[in-house]
Amino acid sequence: MNKIIALVGMPGTGKSVVSDFFELQGYASIYFGGVTMDTMQDKGLEPNEENEKRVREELRKKHGMAAYAILNLPKIDEALKGGNVIVDGLYSWSEYKVLKERFGAQLVVLAIASPRADRYARLAKRKIRPLSEEQATSRDYAEIENLEKGGPIAIADLTIINDGTIKDLVNRLEEMFGVEESEE
Repeated sequence: MNKIIALVGMPGTGKSVVSDFFELQGYASIYFGGVTMDTMQDKGLEPNEENEKRVREELRKKHGMAAYAILNLPKIDEALKGGNVIVDGLYSWSEYKVLKERFGAQLVVLAIASPRADRYARLAKRKIRPLSEEQATSRDYAEIENLEKGGPIAIADLTIINDGTIKDLVNRLEEMFGVEESEE
């Protein structure tokens, strides 16, 4: 039976690096945030933190707190036919419940955690949509207060701490998932 690994974590924890790792292991990748980007493009909105936040909250207002899981179920179902799937960006408790109800034991939730100072430093250096400390703090509050983000992090099946380099994170993933070490 193919499995789904759903990544959850606050902004700047390294979810994209982890997603890339699983893609290299042959997992199909589904980025929940792609729904936000597609919606912004359809509406002709500039990609920035304010517009992203507004669109995320509008989608959840329209489809409920499980919006991203619901909107991505067809993609997940299709991808599972071909193998394992990595879902980047599980956010809400409601999304977790939809995925758990639909996929049961196939679903593994992997939380990525990092110290806040490390996350904010990474977010400030991002090439796409860098965030100031004020913007990062605002996003943290919005995700915790408005998007139920704490629940999926708390109930994760596995947690990995990303408090070092990208290579350190990849080494931890290789250990955790029994992957042969890469020769980089």
